[in-house]
This record gives sequence, C-alpha cells and structure tokens, in this order.
Amino acid sequence: MSSAQDTPAANRKIIHVDMDAFYASVEQRDDPALRGRPVAVGGSRARGVVAAASYEARRFGVRSAMPSSTAVRRCPDLVFVKPRFEVYRAVSHQIREIFARYTPLIEPLSLDEAYLDVTEDRMGLGSAQAIAQAIRAAIHAETHLTASAGVSYNKFIAKLASDQNKPDGMCVIPPARGPAFVASLPVSRFHGVGPVTARKMEALGILTGADLRDRPLPFLQAHFGSYADYLYRAARGVDERPVRVERTPKSVGAERTFETDLSARTDLHDALERVADAAWVRIERAAIAGRTVTLKLRHADFRTITRARSFPHPVGDRPTILAAGRLLLDAQLPVVGGVRLLGLTLSGLTAADAVDTEIQPRLPL
Repeated sequence: MSSAQDTPAANRKIIHVDMDAFYASVEQRDDPALRGRPVAVGGSRARGVVAAASYEARRFGVRSAMPSSTAVRRCPDLVFVKPRFEVYRAVSHQIREIFARYTPLIEPLSLDEAYLDVTEDRMGLGSAQAIAQAIRAAIHAETHLTASAGVSYNKFIAKLASDQNKPDGMCVIPPARGPAFVASLPVSRFHGVGPVTARKMEALGILTGADLRDRPLPFLQAHFGSYADYLYRAARGVDERPVRVERTPKSVGAERTFETDLSARTDLHDALERVADAAWVRIERAAIAGRTVTLKLRHADFRTITRARSFPHPVGDRPTILAAGRLLLDAQLPVVGGVRLLGLTLSGLTAADAVDTEIQPRLPL
C-alpha cells in the first residue's frame, strides 16, 4: 500500500473535511425541537463553558470555549444541551468508515475533522473534487449531517478552503490558484495566528497574506522569531507536510497571550480557568485522556518556563486538569514583572474511552 510520504508534495491531492457545527448539529438532528433554535452544547451553570454552538447561536457571536455566562448575555434565548460524547464518538466512527471507502490515507484531527490524501483515485471518480463531493453526499445520506470540504494540493490550503463556503459547502483551490488565494485572505485566518499576533501584525502593516508575503524573512524573524519560517512559507502557499495515517497527537491544550501583563494571583487564576476552558474543548473533541498536565508561563521579559505534574493513571476531566494547573501556577507565585502568557496542555495521551473512571485521581480545587 502506498503512503502519503511516497507522494511528491507538489503532486498531492488533499481534502480537509470539517463537519458543520458537529456536536450541535447532532443534537438538532436527534431532537427536532432544537432545529432552527440557537443551541449550545455545554454547561449552563455560572462556571460552564460552551463546547460547541449551532449556526443559529453563532449569529449572536456565541463560540466554542466561551464562558456560558457570556454566551447567555449575547443570546438570551440560547438553549443549553448536555454533551453526549459517546454519541459524537459513534457518529465520528461512522464518518471515518465513509472516508476509508475512498482512501486509506486519513489523518484525524478531532472527532469532527480530518485530512485525506486522495492522490490515488481508488474509486475511479476522476478528480479530488469529485471524491470530496461523493464523501459529502455519503455523510449526508448516512448520518443526516452536513460537512464542508476544502480540496487543494496541501494541508494548509485545504484547511483554509474548507472554511471558505461553510456550512455545507466546498471550495477547490488548484496549484495555479494557491498563492493568490492565500494572498487574498486576512492573516487572522492563518492557523496559529491568534488575536494578539494578528494585532501585532496589523501594527506592522500586515493585514493580508499578500502583506505577509511581501515581508522578507529577516524582517519576520526579527518580529516573530522561530514562527517566522512557518509564516514565510504559508504566505507563499507552501506546506510540504504529508497526511499522517493514524496520527496520534503528542499533546492537546491551549494557551493565551494577554493584552496586559498579569501579576495578581486572582487575575492569574481567572486567566488560567479561561485557558483550561479552551483546552478542555479541544481535549473533548479529541476524545483523549492523558497522564501529564503541563503549565506554560511566559514572563513579561519573554522568559518562558514550563512545569509539569504526572499522574499514575490517565486523567480525562476538566476539574482535575484545572486543579493541577493551579497547583503548578501557585508554585511560581509571586511573579516579578507580570505574566504575558499562560498555557495548559495534556500529554501522555490515550483514548478517553479506555480510561477507568473508578481510578481517576482527584485534586483539591
């Protein structure tokens, strides 16, 4: 059997499939009373967090990883639904079986999205576009859910393209159009360019992919350090990463850079909770648990430290992960000069459904 690594990067045909508002769409599919209403999957309590939002809710600015209290302020009619991850995992498995009919080269990113290398047209459909259309049609027919797809010659552009015509859409970017497509996009669309980095770019006059492409590599290195190489290639539509079959992430988490440096313990704990919310959404989407919780802390002078706590058994619940992060953070206090970034990750990963909940460790909150 061929592998993704055997195919020259310039000749690959890559599809990125992304289910539309996956968790919320499953809930609306299974409960007709929720259809057409703004739905949030997650906890409605004061300390709850939105794991997913329907498109009706997104119109009000409700997003995943948002505190539930904020979501309700933005959308007073929001309907909260408790997550059913066993159902989402079952549907995800059903979707993966559809992918496997068309290619063995599948790289899952989470329960609701994956890269597919369809350079080899095993079904004889004639094009990557036709394969993507067939996959989307099969998903809709067999799960009654919609998926969007991006089709291109590398993973970076395919992922950008899958978001171009959401929901229930498709976008095809052939090699001849790749650089121009990337040049036309705001840099905030680029993977890894968060709000703080986007504002830094804006201050440097970099608003679009074309602006980024026009900056020489030494300029980018001076302002963005090791991140510059990625930005330089991305702005030119270059991504040589192959689709990695049965990809297992080394870690899952989130980090946030703050507008102003934080130093008070209460402010840092509040910020860490928001980081934990964002990390937890990704952990649940990936359906994993892990043995090690790692805190990343960047000081105002850009000095960065990481501290970790490992457990004898995998942990797979938000309170334990957050509590471990708090203990690691408290061990670094007080901080001199403030903190500009906090991150929280889970590593030593295993499938969440393999974890014995009877032996889950618990830490004081």
